[in-house]
Amino acid sequence: MLSPKSAETVRATLPAVSGAIGEITTLFYEKLFAAHPELLRDLFNRGNQANGSQRQALAGSIAAFARHLLDHPDDRPDGMLARIAHKHASLGVREDQYPIVREHLFAAIADVLGDAVTDEVVRAWDEVYWLMAHALIAVEKRLLREAGVRDGAGWRRYRVAGRIEETDEVATFLLRPADGAPVPASRPGQYVSVQVQLPDGARQIRQYSLSGQPDGGLQISVKRVAAGRRPGGPGDAPAGEVSQYLHTQVHGGEILYVSPPFGEVVPSDGDGPLLFASAGIGCTPMAGMLAHLAATGSRRRIITAHADRSPATHPFRTDLRRLTGKLADATTELWYEEGARDEEEGAERAPGGAEDAVTVRTGLMDLTQLTIPAGTTAYLCGPVPFMKAVRAQLLEAGVPSAAIHYEVFGPDLGL
Repeated sequence: MLSPKSAETVRATLPAVSGAIGEITTLFYEKLFAAHPELLRDLFNRGNQANGSQRQALAGSIAAFARHLLDHPDDRPDGMLARIAHKHASLGVREDQYPIVREHLFAAIADVLGDAVTDEVVRAWDEVYWLMAHALIAVEKRLLREAGVRDGAGWRRYRVAGRIEETDEVATFLLRPADGAPVPASRPGQYVSVQVQLPDGARQIRQYSLSGQPDGGLQISVKRVAAGRRPGGPGDAPAGEVSQYLHTQVHGGEILYVSPPFGEVVPSDGDGPLLFASAGIGCTPMAGMLAHLAATGSRRRIITAHADRSPATHPFRTDLRRLTGKLADATTELWYEEGARDEEEGAERAPGGAEDAVTVRTGLMDLTQLTIPAGTTAYLCGPVPFMKAVRAQLLEAGVPSAAIHYEVFGPDLGL
């Protein structure tokens, strides 16, 4: 809770700070990496720094937190904090790094806003920063404790036990603990961080959803990220350093450093209907969720909707049909921009499933063509423009906003 005087100052200065926050965060990262180049080399995603998306995410989270403190002074935005804390815990962000961030962030604010940054303004925004920081630190400590991580030693050696080529662009890696000890507990829909050492010596980290839960190991599926514009991204981006490395250098037997599983976007308990909507590589967390539901004999009404360029670029296409057939009340809806006729456009029976369990259409995903059951909880994953469009369709269909959850691969620009 902000003190009354600080709340008054933050309310008065929020428009100025929000208006300049893009410039502030750009300068902040320049100062931070000049003083601590190891953070860019071994912690921050260099690709997201190059295209500016990480700067947008930081700006959004700070502004959103301050605005929430003003509009809802008696509670915290726990959903936003949980999402950030899970990412931080997975990356290995440490408590002693928060003062470093504060130092360079406030130096950037002073440089950009100049004389407007009085001692009173500094004290007020310092209060905002530490309210957010201490809340995150508390959640991160709890998550690490629950994951069995002690003294920040979260990285563990995994041997690559196998590799499966899902499509020309997507490969699945089967990982088993190198020490032979049991794998940590995970929930369907969660992700792990993978750290690799690149040719220039940098230890870059990326987060990948668990696409399955093989016995005695973990399973991740990685899309090779090419250079160019990302759907919904702020601009052109370089090729994915880690995905390129995994695709070209990792074939079996190598050692990777992997975090415990984290992530708050997991299937709800209960027996209500579920809808999984994904596009492209966004199907990876959905594959993990469906595999879990099938393995536990779920009898919930389940709709899986997926959009892709073509059947050839659709990862887990065969697995999706197989899992749909194993579930008691599941249907799959597919949209392909091209090549849908190769999949016999229309409705068909899934292996072992009911008639019309799989429907293939041409074009972009359009959930208005479906009947969404009352009480549905929806999970979205894919490019941000796709998720925005699907979310709007679900709201129009009567699904409450609180029942729509999403996972973002990369900085959460939705904040």
